[in-house]
Amino acid sequence: MTVSDLAKQLAGAAGERTLVFGPGLTDWTEARHVPAIVAALRGASGPPAPPKSRRADEIDYEIFGEEMQYVEITLDPGEMVVAEAGNMMYMTSGIQMDTVFGDPSAQQSGLFGKLMSAGKRVLTGESMFMTTFMNGGGAREQVGFAAPYPGKMLPMRLDEMGGELICQKDSFICAARGVQVGIAFHKRLGAGLFGGEGFIMQRLTGDGIAMVHSGGTLMRRTLKPGETLRVDTGCLVALLPSVHYDIEFVGGIKNSIFGGEGMFFATLTGPGDIWLQSLPFSRLAGRIIAAAPSMGRGGKEEGSLLGGLGRMLDGDNG
Repeated sequence: MTVSDLAKQLAGAAGERTLVFGPGLTDWTEARHVPAIVAALRGASGPPAPPKSRRADEIDYEIFGEEMQYVEITLDPGEMVVAEAGNMMYMTSGIQMDTVFGDPSAQQSGLFGKLMSAGKRVLTGESMFMTTFMNGGGAREQVGFAAPYPGKMLPMRLDEMGGELICQKDSFICAARGVQVGIAFHKRLGAGLFGGEGFIMQRLTGDGIAMVHSGGTLMRRTLKPGETLRVDTGCLVALLPSVHYDIEFVGGIKNSIFGGEGMFFATLTGPGDIWLQSLPFSRLAGRIIAAAPSMGRGGKEEGSLLGGLGRMLDGDNG
């Protein structure tokens, strides 16, 4: 029997563990450890499947700063990055900037697809337009992005997260071309009516790198199956789709009015990773407005009852 004939009979995972003996072998050996048989098996089963093609551009990046970070994206010729309008900090001369209606990944789906993607963005409170930055030259070019408030830049590799990430609606900064930016609705009505910042979130899908911004200091935590964490809705930055998100009433009139945390918590139940921020923009803005005399609002010690009622409705301005 030839090696080729033997390989045909041994084709399959179980066959590779069959003990064989022949010329050049000193003892009975599993077929998978005999080079000639392994080579014949590969030939019998055909060439190996090519690696899965990558849809998103493979961009390079560097993050600068400590507490108020910005990110510099380096693009090879022909590569592109998409970003929320207004996040660009600078760009070199070879970068071509364009403004598109809706999600850039939906531009090939016709007018209806563009309208749908733009409508979804309006629901999240974002602009109907996004900006694209493409390297139209023959050398590597750079474009920088920054957030409108202090915090950290988080590089999210979607291909290492199962291809999907759900993030706060104002935390997305930019992503490689090929990453789709959509919306994530919550199924329960209670979360929709009272979830505050955490209700309508953005859904990032694809296999590229996306940049997400967090205010203040970042906390990443892995929830075990069944483990639940209650968080302020404004402090939630991102979560994996495997994490269950819901809304829970704070409980008690005093807690709701005077607790300064709003009427509802977000409850996150594992398994999966979550990212939290220590300084949501709404909290920072609320303090600035409260301290501004021209806005007609006093300090923290004034109007505590009315302020508590306002925070109860606003969710996270305390």
